[in-house]
Amino acid sequence: MNNRQRSILNGVIGQKNLLAIGVNSYSDDNFNNLERACNDASAVFEKFKQVRNLNLNIAKSKLLISDEKNKEATKAKVKKRKQTGQPCYIAPNLFNRDFVATAPLQKLVTDITYLPFGQKQLYLSSIQDLYNGEIIAYSIGERQDTDFVLHTLAQLNHVPEGCTLHSDQGSVYTSYRYQQAVKGKGITMSMSRKGTPSDNAPIESFHSALKSETFYLDNLKRTTTAIVEQTVKDYINYYNYIRIQTKLNNQSPVQCRQLVG
Repeated sequence: MNNRQRSILNGVIGQKNLLAIGVNSYSDDNFNNLERACNDASAVFEKFKQVRNLNLNIAKSKLLISDEKNKEATKAKVKKRKQTGQPCYIAPNLFNRDFVATAPLQKLVTDITYLPFGQKQLYLSSIQDLYNGEIIAYSIGERQDTDFVLHTLAQLNHVPEGCTLHSDQGSVYTSYRYQQAVKGKGITMSMSRKGTPSDNAPIESFHSALKSETFYLDNLKRTTTAIVEQTVKDYINYYNYIRIQTKLNNQSPVQCRQLVG
């Protein structure tokens, strides 16, 4: 047995098996057949490795594409908000947190709050007189657009000279139409600093009290639209005519106003 033949047998069946079966039992034909078989097996294995590597590359590519898609899917989507009014004018903060009024309709505050308790989203727009805390105008609607707040403003009749109305810088209040309507009533506009709810604290406090003393107190998390609207109307009536306030000498807002005459 030459060295080439010994190397073939050693690589195929192992050194120990080679010694066990005896090296002289293999003829030249046996070695030639075995060599061809080994070469064929080696070629098949090389082909297998090529296909395997190709499949691995394809799998890696798919994984990278999948990761990119997941990253895109998990990115926070910024909701585009529709402008509810064409920006026109931002008024200065004339109140500067001075919420004391010495006469009715001297200082008014207004705001919008959410009413997420019914079958659909509702909003409440209110105007409050700082003299006695009375809610002198309000609207309940499904859209917080300029028409919504204009409907509330339209309820103000016979406003005296020197009346000032304070709001936040929401687009409905800075809109051209709202500014023109305010000016048409002879009212001076005042606005909170941007992102400062405390500049409009009285109306914020009223809206908080309304929800706390009705929906939250009675655990009305989901009810009908009609009940939501009626609950708000009943509370405003209660707040104006019945609910006494210490700062009003234990009188309701309406009782305080009637005493003024």
